[in-house]
Amino acid sequence: MLNIDRRILAHFDFITVILLIPLVFMSGWLIYEIHPTLGQKHMVYVSVGIGVFITLFLLPIRKLLWMIPIAYWGSILLLIAVEFVGHSRLGAKRWIEIPFIHFTLQPSELLKPAFVLMLAYLISRNPPPRDGYGLKAFAKISFFILMPFFLIAKEPDLGTASVLVLLGFGILFIVGVHWKIWVGLITAFIISLPLIYTQLHDYQKQRLTDFVSEKPSYHVEQSIIAVGSGGFFGKQKEDATQTQMKFLPIASSDFIFAYVVERFGFFGAFLLITLYAALIIHLMMIAFWTEDYYIKVVAGGLSLLFFIYMAVNIAMTIGFAPVVGVPLPMFSYGGSSFVNFMVLLAVMENLLAYRFRYLYGDTGKKSFV
Repeated sequence: MLNIDRRILAHFDFITVILLIPLVFMSGWLIYEIHPTLGQKHMVYVSVGIGVFITLFLLPIRKLLWMIPIAYWGSILLLIAVEFVGHSRLGAKRWIEIPFIHFTLQPSELLKPAFVLMLAYLISRNPPPRDGYGLKAFAKISFFILMPFFLIAKEPDLGTASVLVLLGFGILFIVGVHWKIWVGLITAFIISLPLIYTQLHDYQKQRLTDFVSEKPSYHVEQSIIAVGSGGFFGKQKEDATQTQMKFLPIASSDFIFAYVVERFGFFGAFLLITLYAALIIHLMMIAFWTEDYYIKVVAGGLSLLFFIYMAVNIAMTIGFAPVVGVPLPMFSYGGSSFVNFMVLLAVMENLLAYRFRYLYGDTGKKSFV
């Protein structure tokens, strides 16, 4: 008989899992409705993600924390390698092709879990004082945030780079930085906006132009039609003509929220956003509740990732933000984003469930060794 330590179950965060289950099932169902073949592939990605979650959860992660810098710097080296041996698609060089097996790797996706864990590693080794990090400590951690930002933005992939920089500085906001630094940072950013605009690529400037113009781009226009046609309770699959007749582009990934509204209306969209809000608030509560900086950073980072991805994707879908390749988290079709979230969720659950060993060991005496 399998003997499971009851303390593991007592510390395991079941609420996060319960909130994620309807997201995963609903996304699989809708993706299958849009494109059965993609739906089948998506379920393979979900199976892989679950396998990754179980594997990582069972590992002694606290004994393997020394490997975090190796994972981070390995990801940085892969980002640098993209410049020299990268594979180009649609004018962007973001992938590395693996010889002989015809498989492409996107280092910017591999970096995301290592990025959050590296921040947790740095912050746990040098926790902030009562009034937050000063300029020196802030600058040191900012180096690890800005280096991948510039490497990814150069590919160019401004969407992913922006998500990382928002995530990194958002985590620093959670753990604590002196308020004068934030004032200086925001002021410098506002002043430098004209210079930042001049450095954008033509297609990026065009997206901003489409965003501020009276008439939205074709993608956004079709998305808004799909959203508006859903009414309060939505339509049957056969009547969801924007998606079924292929007017709505990229319906299974970037614009899947528009299909949710077309199928289930305002009521379905409200339930989906409520589910995300509950998940985000719950993860943020874990981050503020714990004094363990590894748990604080991973839980806070997950909460910010869910919020940034959800907010940008939905705003983009209804024309409130420029079109960028940001998926609806753990809902849009695709394997890399889903697996990345599962990696971070597994690490968080492991740190939570086994923290009694970290605090008390097997003797019952408190120890942080």
